[in-house]
Amino acid sequence: MGTTKFDFQIYAVLVTFDPDIHALTKCLTKLRSQVQRILVVDNLSKNIDDIHRTVDANQNVELIALEQNEGLGRAHNVGIKKATEGGATHVLLLDHDSIPNADMVANMTAVLGELTASNRRVAAVGARYLGSYVGNESFFVQFGWLKFRQVFCSEDDKRYVRADFLISSGSLIPVSVLEEIGGMDERLFIDHVDTDWFLRANHKGYPSYGACDALMEHGLGEQTYRVWLGRWHYLPKHKPFRYYYIFRNSILLYKQPYAPTKWMINDIVRLLFIFVFYSLVSDSRWNLLKMISRGVTDGFRGVTGGRVTPSRGSC
Repeated sequence: MGTTKFDFQIYAVLVTFDPDIHALTKCLTKLRSQVQRILVVDNLSKNIDDIHRTVDANQNVELIALEQNEGLGRAHNVGIKKATEGGATHVLLLDHDSIPNADMVANMTAVLGELTASNRRVAAVGARYLGSYVGNESFFVQFGWLKFRQVFCSEDDKRYVRADFLISSGSLIPVSVLEEIGGMDERLFIDHVDTDWFLRANHKGYPSYGACDALMEHGLGEQTYRVWLGRWHYLPKHKPFRYYYIFRNSILLYKQPYAPTKWMINDIVRLLFIFVFYSLVSDSRWNLLKMISRGVTDGFRGVTGGRVTPSRGSC
């Protein structure tokens, strides 16, 4: 097993839902030598037997098969609790189709160790993701007043950058910070689970950072559009049911005292763009608009939980 310079006890919490077994196998193969243990938390996958066989073929990997799909936040919390009980000092959250580079975790721990040594409070350190699209440099995000500011590692050849929030996959979080901030909000079910946690962390004075040399392959949607808006942007397309959660959970977060005005303005602009753009290009536009309308309504009503799922024909 690989070791890190700072002697962290890192447990990876990897959530699966009907995963591509080839991608899961590749992820486990790349990850198992970088962490002390991998906890695969499954959200009632149809191919659970294949997942069992894949997990059994790898050392230091444990499968936690949930009896119900209660969402990403619930799966993360189950894995985090198990990791904490096992003696983890840090938890690495990961999707099954996020494929880490061989030195991803070592680069993340180096950045986290440096920040900690300088007495900085750190909520999490995140990896940079590389999509399937060629020539697109990934970036980290800070809040502007009218739009999210994209911070690229190539600017001044940075080793790490401050980020106002990270995506959950590829986030390395100290257990001590989870104890201070709390776990994931299970009521959100899927989208914005990570946003909510990082907004809470920021509110309590724990910023996050992106590690520029920590790389992983990661896809953000079923399809990616390439659009010119001053520069090339790569926009992920999701199945229609996901837009229910994107819009509903945004509105739910707007009501929270820890949601900053800058983020809300940025997010409203983003939602307006999603509404206009995907209404024009989506081949499932009526179903998409139905999901958005229902999400907005439920957001204002304060409805939470897993209200819409693929199994209910919402794809």
